Amino acid sequence: MSRADGEHRELRELLGAAALGALEPAEQDRLQAHLDGCPSCRAELAELTPLAARLAAVDPDALDETPTPPPGLGAAVLARIAAEEQRGGPPRHRATPLSRRRRALRPVLAGATVVGVAAAGAAVGWLARPVPDPPPLEPVSVQAVDPGVEARADLVPHTWGVEVRLTGTGFADGEVYRVAVTDDGGREVPAGEFLGVGGAELRCNLSSAVLRDDAVGFEVVDDDGDVVARSDF
Repeated sequence: MSRADGEHRELRELLGAAALGALEPAEQDRLQAHLDGCPSCRAELAELTPLAARLAAVDPDALDETPTPPPGLGAAVLARIAAEEQRGGPPRHRATPLSRRRRALRPVLAGATVVGVAAAGAAVGWLARPVPDPPPLEPVSVQAVDPGVEARADLVPHTWGVEVRLTGTGFADGEVYRVAVTDDGGREVPAGEFLGVGGAELRCNLSSAVLRDDAVGFEVVDDDGDVVARSDF
């Protein structure tokens, strides 16, 4: 390699930093003198300059944030895939090798694209994730002992116990109510508690460590320990 070729190569390596405005004054003057007599390097610098303007719009603080796919991205991806399949596949573009002049920009470009790549990956994962079946609901009858109370309930069996989904009205506003599930041995197992909301409709989910096969009923008691509603399964 001649001395002239070596100097040309060295100055060509500065084009990326020049596009970003990151050269020292002495380096900038030396490169400018080279550009005045080198059409190929002038053309390459002109190609890199628009990239620097785009990178200026990147927010570095956003690179540490967890990306989330925008609304409608999943549907847009599926629509694009369907359209490409109808046309016989995506259009093919001539691949162009990444020239040495862009190596100085690689770390910044990689940071600028990571958010978009991660968001697309999250969208693909969302599309591929199977939708779980809703839990089975077993309606059970509820007897209101307090005449001011109206209630109904559904049971949800789980591997860890049973869930009582209670809906009702007439539970005294601000009063604490406790719920217990009774197993087939007569044992009462706590299922949680809730505050009454008066005439408004109350919805709460209560859980107890009694398996569905062993559960035979539940009771709702007020602050005085009086039963206000009960259910026998």
